[in-house]
Amino acid sequence: MMGDWRSDRIGAALKGKNPTVLRQLAAGFAVIGDVQFLPGYSVLLVDDPDVQRLTDLPRPKRLSFLSDMDHLGEAVERVCRRTDPAFRRVNLEILGNTDPFLHAHIWPRFEWEPSDAVGRPVWLYPQEHWSDEQFKLGPQHDALREAISNELDQLHSTP
Repeated sequence: MMGDWRSDRIGAALKGKNPTVLRQLAAGFAVIGDVQFLPGYSVLLVDDPDVQRLTDLPRPKRLSFLSDMDHLGEAVERVCRRTDPAFRRVNLEILGNTDPFLHAHIWPRFEWEPSDAVGRPVWLYPQEHWSDEQFKLGPQHDALREAISNELDQLHSTP
């Protein structure tokens, strides 16, 4: 089952079968990241698998996607600030170098990160961080998932 939804994350989200989905937002899906070596890592997936870049969206939907990215980033920031006193900031990234669909990465950053990682892109973390079982998304992240989801709900209801 894991391979099915991972090979088409957006299609699976649209069908309600992507287990990483936290909430559907105006222009996409807020999902928690597959790896959690930086707890709270989340991704915003566009809700149309054929959209490859931000400029593929009509301007109103483009602005909705960016607003969704802002909301997800703020939700992650609120949760991480509350749960870890070493929280520093959130990095927001739209890269588009690997996956052929529009998505934005929401990376919380912490004071406890290794000194050689602070101030550098997350992508420069050692390869083991991306594949180590201890960082794999699992039931141990349920409280984190719920907290981010609740923050998204609060932000959505705030004018």
